[in-house]
Amino acid sequence: MAPTPSAEPDDTPDAYVGLDADRAERLARERGWPTVRSLPPGAIITMEYRTGRLNFEVKGGRVARAWKG
Repeated sequence: MAPTPSAEPDDTPDAYVGLDADRAERLARERGWPTVRSLPPGAIITMEYRTGRLNFEVKGGRVARAWKG
């Protein structure tokens, strides 16, 4: 039997856009995201969806984009 993925926090990724990257990461963890990943613009990443992961694209120390997975 496959393990049941944990539920994601009831949170909107767009709420992090514009925040200082360090503050956004702390806030995301406080809101229950087990994995928070900060990436530079244009980073090459795999496209697998991971439940419980929040991704930030960081430009100039601020979150420019945020998405689940």
